[in-house]
Parts: sequence; C-alpha cells; structure tokens
Amino acid sequence: MSSISQKLQAVHESILNATTRASRPLDTVALLAVSKTFGAEAVLEAIAAGQRAFGENYLQEALDKMVKVSASGLASGIEWHFIGPIQSNKTRPIAEHFDWVHTIEREKIAQRLSDQRPPERVPLNVCLQINISGEASKSGVSPDQALTVAHAIAALPRLRLRGLMAIPEATDDVVRQRAAFRQVRELFEHLQGGGLALDTLSMGMSADMDSAIAEGATIVRIGSAIFGQRDYS
Repeated sequence: MSSISQKLQAVHESILNATTRASRPLDTVALLAVSKTFGAEAVLEAIAAGQRAFGENYLQEALDKMVKVSASGLASGIEWHFIGPIQSNKTRPIAEHFDWVHTIEREKIAQRLSDQRPPERVPLNVCLQINISGEASKSGVSPDQALTVAHAIAALPRLRLRGLMAIPEATDDVVRQRAAFRQVRELFEHLQGGGLALDTLSMGMSADMDSAIAEGATIVRIGSAIFGQRDYS
C-alpha cells in the first residue's frame, strides 16, 4: 500500500501533467490536501512530505488536529482552509483559527466572520461559493447573485475576498466537466471586470482535477488520492 508521501508525489505529478497540457506554469496551481475524517497522524505524515495547506470540513475535528499539529512543533507555515458548510454558531472559532474559508454563500456569515476575526491576525482569506450547476442539494449563490454578494464581502474590513469556489455536478464526462468549470472561470472574469481584485479559483477534486486545471483552477482540493478512501461510519 502506498504511503501518503508516495501518493502526494503522484498527485503532484498529475498536477504537473495537467498544467503542461493546459500550457500553464506549474506554480499557478496549488494543492489543498483535504484531510477531513483523517487523523492528525495522517496530517503530520503529509507535513513531513512537504504539504503545507490542509482542507477541513468539520470544525471540532479540525480544531483537535490543529492542537496536535501545534504540539508536534510542525505547525509553522501550515495553512488551514475551512471547506465545509458554515453555521452561524460556528463562525467565531472559524474566524479565530483558520487562514482561509472557501464556503461563504451568505452576507450574514461573511459579516460574522469579519466581526469575529481577531485584530492581531491578518484578514481572513475567503472565497465565495457558487452553485454553478443549480443543484438543490448544493450550497452556494447563483451566478446571477455573485457580483452583488461578492462586492458586499469585499467591503468587509477583516476579510480578503480572493475568488470563487465551486463543486459542479459530478460527472465522468470530460466535456461536461470542462463546460461547468468554464462557466465558473467566466464568472470569475466577469467579477474581475466588475472591479474586484480576485486571484483564486478553488475548483477540482480527485475525479475532475484535470478538467478544472484546463479551465483555470488555481487551487485543487484533493483528498482520497492522498489519504485514501474515507470511512464515514
């Protein structure tokens, strides 16, 4: 069975191949290792292999891991990204402990995160989540609401709006994958044209990373290809 270090190396090779095919520089795509449901030991193994950015969906699980990583002495330079749904009663610890939030879809949540971000910390990097496929089961603002909501978030003093995040409807059809990611990129460019200084497109996971990179992703969120299949029991 491959180690986390070997799997990370394989993912980096896949990113290199995808950026080469897309005629993009390798340093334009960052890897976010999605460590949700995996313990601190797995995160520490990934850190030892050179990984620095980790995505977490479940707040208490993430806070427990942060404590263990800090106690290991390996926390320097590590970025924690919150990539799960955000409830109002969870905004304070998210604002206090995370470096990035990818899943903002309401002005109310953004306002709370800004109000609760500690003044001694740099502004919280955030992405606006877009429901690009219009799925009832998915979070995110609709594309036609994006410009208004993005401007409201960008005006908040303790947040730094970096860009957009999306999870398109799952499909094995590469043409459909690319079409959805292209819509996100075009919306991103529309928002840039509307006066927003955005630099981040968080899109693409283990199954559709190549299509996302071909359409401009700057952060790919990869979990199972690094840590293995998740056990949600």
